[in-house]
Amino acid sequence: MRPTGCSVASRSTHFLVALATIAALALACSGIAPARANEPNNRCPTFESVSYGPHERNVLDFFQAESPQPTPVLVFIHGGGFVQGDKSGIHKNPAVRKALDAGVSFATINYRFRDQAPLQDILRDAARAIQFLRSRAAEWNIDPARIASYGSSAGAGTSMWLAFHDDLADPASADPVLRQSSRLAAAGSLDGQASYDLRDWEALVGASPFQRGAAEQMQFYGFKSAEEAASPEADRVMKDCGMIHLISRDDPPVVIACAVPNDEPGTRGDYVHHPKHSIALAERCKANDVECRLILRDETAGDRPQQAALAVEFLLEKLKRPASQ
Repeated sequence: MRPTGCSVASRSTHFLVALATIAALALACSGIAPARANEPNNRCPTFESVSYGPHERNVLDFFQAESPQPTPVLVFIHGGGFVQGDKSGIHKNPAVRKALDAGVSFATINYRFRDQAPLQDILRDAARAIQFLRSRAAEWNIDPARIASYGSSAGAGTSMWLAFHDDLADPASADPVLRQSSRLAAAGSLDGQASYDLRDWEALVGASPFQRGAAEQMQFYGFKSAEEAASPEADRVMKDCGMIHLISRDDPPVVIACAVPNDEPGTRGDYVHHPKHSIALAERCKANDVECRLILRDETAGDRPQQAALAVEFLLEKLKRPASQ
């Protein structure tokens, strides 16, 4: 672990923040309330690029909230189709500021890409990051019972997988990280998917020219041949990636948002992020008495930042509750 290196570079930022604080006080005295809803985060990570696993992309940044009591943690998982993206993209986002202002610590993770690992192993990178945070509970003043995650696209689907998958804790593991729970207190999806068992997509969204072909599906899971892809073990692997089928009554509350129009997909992106994914997840949650807040395009006129803000508010509200609730 190493402290972030941005503290020196941020001296001018701290000066600007001080000026902004003085300005805000002046506004308050004049009766004019400053708008905070979309104010970006100006704080640096407390710890940056901390290794949570053996691969070079198994790293996370951690923003520690100031609190005398152990804090909840909101974890952001970036999108990018499992082929691109970086944890630093969220650093300046208002969500980080909102969490820290609410006394909730914030973490953002990197994970392996598809040219480095099959999908089923990438998902377990995210699970290990959650387990790692729990292993640092005492050191980082974390409440291990109150950890939530959310993300966009690939990070959204990964968060749903974490929310609905059985606990991956292995009490007998020689690795102390893997002895920790991988379960969440809440989770959020922004323009995410309902299943990473790609065989589900035609039933969920409909037949489309944007579906992945057989060869691309094999590569997704790292299968070496058509015979391997047709094996019982491959079937088990793919089913284990199908988060919609993993939902059960003991799962945590979730918020699911989608800003894509509910029309015939006109691009690969429309197909991958289609609201039918979100609607199907919400319906399955309802059938299993899992609390789910569904936010579709009509509610926010397709405003993605507004949807993200509503999702973060939902997650912070769940995290601020005592763990017993």
